Amino acid sequence: MDVSGGRGQPRPGNDESAEHTGPEAPAPGGTGDAPTAPSAPTPADAKDARPEGPTPDAGAPAPGSGTPQDTGAAPDHGPPAHGRDRAPEHPEPPADRPARAPAGRPEHPDHPFAHSGSGKGQAPQRPEERRRGGLLMGRPFGVPVYVAPSWFLVAILITWVFGGQIDRVLPELGAASYLVSLFFAVAFYASVLVHELAHTLAALRFKLPVRRIQLQFFGGVSEIEKEAETPGREFVLAFVGPLLSLVLAGLFYLGLLAVDPGSVPGVLLAGLMVSNLIVAAFNLLPGLPLDGGRMLRAVVWAITGKPMTGTVAAAWVGRALAVCVLIGLPLLTQSGALGSDAVDNVGMDTVLDALLAAILAAIIWTGAGNSLRMARLREHLPELRARTLTRRAVPVESDTPLSEALRRANAAGARALVVVDADGVPVSLVREAAIVGVPEHRRPWVPVGTLAQDITDGMRVSAELAGEELLDALRATPATEYLVVEETGEIYGVLSAADVERAFVKAMARPS
Repeated sequence: MDVSGGRGQPRPGNDESAEHTGPEAPAPGGTGDAPTAPSAPTPADAKDARPEGPTPDAGAPAPGSGTPQDTGAAPDHGPPAHGRDRAPEHPEPPADRPARAPAGRPEHPDHPFAHSGSGKGQAPQRPEERRRGGLLMGRPFGVPVYVAPSWFLVAILITWVFGGQIDRVLPELGAASYLVSLFFAVAFYASVLVHELAHTLAALRFKLPVRRIQLQFFGGVSEIEKEAETPGREFVLAFVGPLLSLVLAGLFYLGLLAVDPGSVPGVLLAGLMVSNLIVAAFNLLPGLPLDGGRMLRAVVWAITGKPMTGTVAAAWVGRALAVCVLIGLPLLTQSGALGSDAVDNVGMDTVLDALLAAILAAIIWTGAGNSLRMARLREHLPELRARTLTRRAVPVESDTPLSEALRRANAAGARALVVVDADGVPVSLVREAAIVGVPEHRRPWVPVGTLAQDITDGMRVSAELAGEELLDALRATPATEYLVVEETGEIYGVLSAADVERAFVKAMARPS
């Protein structure tokens, strides 16, 4: 929404923001075809010295992005960022006129100013934005596709294992069997990419932005930035991945009918058919973070009308599934139920089967837990409101001594300074970290303009923003402080990224 136009006295912001503290929320985790919950922000450095200066800013939290991994689930994230227009002009009120607290907002005379110690704050970032996605392979449908370093380890493992099998079936190939196996590894992950593209196209069809696709250890992940709005769309979004894997398996089967099964093309087509069937079957298991778990979540959501209830049910089924995989997979392999000969003694194959089962179980268990944390995150995100986190501010001109500006702020019960020009138009924000860095005896000689950061369009945010919209607006323009304005263009106050972070961590610490 536009925040331009009009003149008026700056309205005081809320002073509760400085009191937000709380333990760190659990970090994200999980791989496999499962949505991974976002982690809470990492608090930035803060200094304990609290004379008359604002607090240093920290990186704010990141919602969102569940990151379903494995061979197909598509995660969700926050909505796209929204830009903000310029704020209107506002004349400076008399210095002796105390700011009035907004209705329903308690004043904090004992805490007139927050203090911080870090000079460089960051806007809230999702964990995924802080790390590289790997090697960029292309941008189908405008969505970047990355190959993570872990993929190369899996490709080597597949080449070694499948190459030995090809050598037994086609001994005349010799060392070339490993080249054929390497081709199989690449073709298999191409199938996984098709699986992920199915999720991506469905998301784009439902107007859900997709940040990227990543191929990695044990599959791939489509990072979708927003949750489906209805259980029907959630079901479709999850089902299209396994459906495409089944279609590919059928196509490879038809191709197999046209070639000699004992030839190189026959062995490759048979391997790709079986691998895609396994991918589809595994992802259809009804537990988060797999696609089948998201389908189960959609069904429970549709029945109860509560997405959180669906998430809890599918996550606990996922945890039960992890236990079954951990115990059952080695037993099935050793008994020969999966097609191999029964094994009576413990050998290297048995150890490898147990290791594989443990890895898969850990992926599913972690993904289920992350899904619960993601649901709790979305449940608490609406509590983050710019209006309630904004600090009350007083306008000052750039040549005002810092000591005088702080005196006015303390007299008005404000905790932020906005530098205005001669017409009262806000032009910059005084950085809290810069205030802390000025010794008290020098403050009468330091003009506030030398401690301020120019206000850009992205640093003006609406007081009505809340939840993911607020976080995305801050991420769009990284800064330590933001000017908060009303829809009429009237100044409401100053929002600190550090306060948003503390509120986020505190909200995540509360049980659902």
